[in-house]
Amino acid sequence: MSDTPAGYSYDEELPASPVTEDQLNKLLTDVMWSEADVAAIRRAGEILKPRVAELMDVWYGFIGSTPHLVSVFQGADGQPDGDYLAAVRERFERWVVDLCTRDFDARWLAYQEEIALRHHTSKKNRTDNVDSPVPHVPMSHIFALVVPVTLSVRQFLAEDGTDEAEVEAMHQAWFKAVTVTLVLWTRPFAGDLW
Repeated sequence: MSDTPAGYSYDEELPASPVTEDQLNKLLTDVMWSEADVAAIRRAGEILKPRVAELMDVWYGFIGSTPHLVSVFQGADGQPDGDYLAAVRERFERWVVDLCTRDFDARWLAYQEEIALRHHTSKKNRTDNVDSPVPHVPMSHIFALVVPVTLSVRQFLAEDGTDEAEVEAMHQAWFKAVTVTLVLWTRPFAGDLW
């Protein structure tokens, strides 16, 4: 994982998210987020950060072997664009680390909106200057990927000998945080109905 992947703009000045911090707090309430989850997700980050490339291997193995998922990375020739996949992978690695280490505040919300727009017709393909015939990531993919992105993490959290109760707490916090993120990523698709 490079320090600052191409197109990673978390620490840049971004427009404020249309989602307010009050709306975020309600969303966090909806997923039963607690102070215990904050501690658990931080601990998960300590385990996942040094192994984030291995985690990406698992996720990219699944995405790369699933034709309808890898198709969103098509180049102009209709084939998966390796450079595009690699650039997104670096930012995906940072997303894992950010999810575990950043506060869920206005800056975090602004970057989630930026990621959301990059899945939507608003900005897909622009960050990496890809000439892709695929104009957006289907919203159904965004929601459905909560399963592999959540289930696959548990093995990483359990491998360092952490007791089962702590693994369960970290895994639940991860699941809640991923769910909040993916809901935020659907905002451009839902528009005023969000």
